[in-house]
Amino acid sequence: MDVRDQLRSALADALAAAGVDPVPTEISLERPANPEHGDWSSNVALASAKAAGRNPRELGQQLVDHLRHAPPRHVTAVEIAGPGFVNFHLGDSWLHDVLAEVLTAGVRGYACPDLGGGLHVNVEFVSANPNKPLHAGHGRGACYGDSIARLRERCGFRVTREYYINDRGVQMTKYAESLAARKRGEEPPEDGYQGEYLIAWAEEMPDDADPLEWGYERALASHRATLGALQIHHDVWFSEKSMVDSGAIEESLADLRAHDAVYEADGATWLRTTDHGDDKDRVLIKTDGDLTYLTPDIAYHRDKFSRADRLFNVWGADHHGYVPRMKAAMSLLGHDPDELHIAITQMVDLMRSGEPVAMSGRSGDFIALDDVIAEVGPDAARFTYLMQSVDSRQTFDLDEVATQGMENPVFYVQYAHARICSILRKTAEAGVERVALDEVDLSLLVHERELELLRSLQTLPDTVEIACVDDAPHRIVGWSREQAAALHGFYHDCYVMGDGVSAELTQARLALVEASQVGLRIALDLLGVSAPETM
Repeated sequence: MDVRDQLRSALADALAAAGVDPVPTEISLERPANPEHGDWSSNVALASAKAAGRNPRELGQQLVDHLRHAPPRHVTAVEIAGPGFVNFHLGDSWLHDVLAEVLTAGVRGYACPDLGGGLHVNVEFVSANPNKPLHAGHGRGACYGDSIARLRERCGFRVTREYYINDRGVQMTKYAESLAARKRGEEPPEDGYQGEYLIAWAEEMPDDADPLEWGYERALASHRATLGALQIHHDVWFSEKSMVDSGAIEESLADLRAHDAVYEADGATWLRTTDHGDDKDRVLIKTDGDLTYLTPDIAYHRDKFSRADRLFNVWGADHHGYVPRMKAAMSLLGHDPDELHIAITQMVDLMRSGEPVAMSGRSGDFIALDDVIAEVGPDAARFTYLMQSVDSRQTFDLDEVATQGMENPVFYVQYAHARICSILRKTAEAGVERVALDEVDLSLLVHERELELLRSLQTLPDTVEIACVDDAPHRIVGWSREQAAALHGFYHDCYVMGDGVSAELTQARLALVEASQVGLRIALDLLGVSAPETM
């Protein structure tokens, strides 16, 4: 039983003994901000006092008296604080139980909160136009979307990673014309695409190839290769054009009409999005008969809802105003808008030694994501893109990220894992034979560096759950940096063998090192970053 479950059970018994009826079904436990206040704290006396007609502090004192008489396992002291908080001080044995739990569950079983219960979630991310390479700004949404998918999978969801190919519209025609011009050795049209990549692609294109068809496949191949370098793979590549050709848009419009969600006015067809929180109704079909961008997007989301229980979209900052109308459209089709989550990723300012690196898409002056990966490496790129919440604008300094030193966060974390591998390798080379976990005396782990590692490991399941619920992979980054710091401190202060370290302590510390490795592997996998054995 988790230590928190033990404490909640003991508090429930104490409440019943104090005459509180009914005993609350939810008993809160928090980690005090100040370690001097204990390992866990509960406000249950304050939360229950009014309904029980009691003074909070007096009730809290009754609970403390009861708990002191029959303290739960691991509890060394119970005290009342402030207006009625019940604080628990625990012995080191509870952290030793954490170590055993980590090693017993392993990478596959530890920190796997079942939040999804098998629900199918479709995570759509990147979704760039197939007319040029992915640029550095796409990297943030790509790494974020993939990490969101990894978190969902670890937390019990069934996940489909999807890429929406924006292959309909005038931009594809301009791209084909630009590619054909480059093939002829000419400059692209003034309103076409000017990027240097077109020269290279045109040289690859066979003389008899259709520039539109060949260029489309070439761009998608570029996107797949770039994402593959980041260990990002999509299960579905969904073509917007194929949806138009299939009649799905007409079906979607018919469905909206059946729900009385559209009307005709001023020669156009409108969607009643104001009925569901949008600031104004939106046009679906313009007066000239052309579709707006919203119309195929509605059909696409309607299609995704036919294939998954929940949808998660990762969009760029320029789509912020698009969110309420899409949620309104799904509501009008009878879907729960809460089942559609849309994350907006803010801009990335690419820097080099503190100086801005200019990016401009169509002119060709953009920085390709391939170039970022080649310069800093895929692990450093992913880790950096995920270091902070996507709600905030990000500064990505290429020179800083490329450094190979302890001041570089990804190097710092990966080096912690490499150190673990080195410890395990050297002890094996020294002939140390591991014993079964139940034969290891974990009570020997009392050094503050050892306990710091265990406290961090104990927080990983909660961190994973919060990161999944809040859509916040940056919390995993934060945890990995804290765990790495604890490991480096342990490595500096606690020898695993030699220098008077007993054989029993060596076994205990090897178990601790192995548990730390489990935690780091879980975190790095959630971030899509490798766990190197040597550096």
